[in-house]
Amino acid sequence: MTDRNPYSADAPIPARLRPAMEAIGRVGRDLARHIARGPLAGQLAAAVGDNADGDEQKALDVMADTAFAAALRGTGIRWYASEEQDRVIELDPAGRLALAIDPLDGSSNIETNVSIGTIFSIREAGEAGEPSFLRPGHEQIAAGYIIYGPQCMMVVTFGDGVQDYVLDLETGLFTLVNSRLTIPEESAEFAINASNYRHWARPVRAYIDDCLAGSEGPRAKNFNMRWIASLVAETHRILVRGGLFLYPRDDRPGYADGRLRMVYECAPIAMLIEQAQGRATDATTRILDKVPASLHARTPFVFGSTTKVDRVTAYHDLPEQEVSALFGHRGLFRV
Repeated sequence: MTDRNPYSADAPIPARLRPAMEAIGRVGRDLARHIARGPLAGQLAAAVGDNADGDEQKALDVMADTAFAAALRGTGIRWYASEEQDRVIELDPAGRLALAIDPLDGSSNIETNVSIGTIFSIREAGEAGEPSFLRPGHEQIAAGYIIYGPQCMMVVTFGDGVQDYVLDLETGLFTLVNSRLTIPEESAEFAINASNYRHWARPVRAYIDDCLAGSEGPRAKNFNMRWIASLVAETHRILVRGGLFLYPRDDRPGYADGRLRMVYECAPIAMLIEQAQGRATDATTRILDKVPASLHARTPFVFGSTTKVDRVTAYHDLPEQEVSALFGHRGLFRV
């Protein structure tokens, strides 16, 4: 086991990004050990306050954020933007990179032993902190996540395909297992929180109704619905098995732009999905073309196999009277 380089020798990481990637790998490896110990490592799920966006912080959220910020100093990262911080932090005035991170995605699942993760994104640094991140997602130069599950895995792209690593517990190294991961096009799975059905716009309800109608409906196919409430876990399943993820906008207060954050959740996941030959939109617009208005800006998020994402877009492109007709004839739920 080595403390310096947490990757196997065949890891194709660009030289200028290697110091930052090594720091991310080391912290991810340490977090995997803490998470695997569960309550033996302390009260990881204990509430310790609220983050910059008003969400409850768990002890593990704060631990992860502190560890990543400390490890990334001196690795070329000038600006550090985190879900757990009110503002952008300057780590290294001479650094030329900007890193956005959700240090611990899915922390509401800590106590239930469901897969959680870390999401990160790397860009070129500008002269000012926050403006470095208020740029379109297609300017990212790297993006990835670590999933802390039955296996601890890292999935990352540097703009030329998606690399897949598994943490080898015997060597302590993230070992490359797939250098070009792609999303299967065919799948009968979709992921959405159906408890919010009554709040969705009609195009989303019409799409889901057609899926739920199964082989007797207009899709002439039976579908399975998934919902883990962990963006990293949902993404990993789709990268491996295909399918569709939807977190649309809805009419609840505070959900007009969905719930997921663009800078450190949706933009990096969208880059991964596109590099794996999938598609990522806000239901109509490509995520990587959107410019966030603020560090913690939210966006609706739809991603997965290209044909499935395109079908969701098609439902939104229909004239209102056609969507209303679809909904009237096919609605399986009544609100």
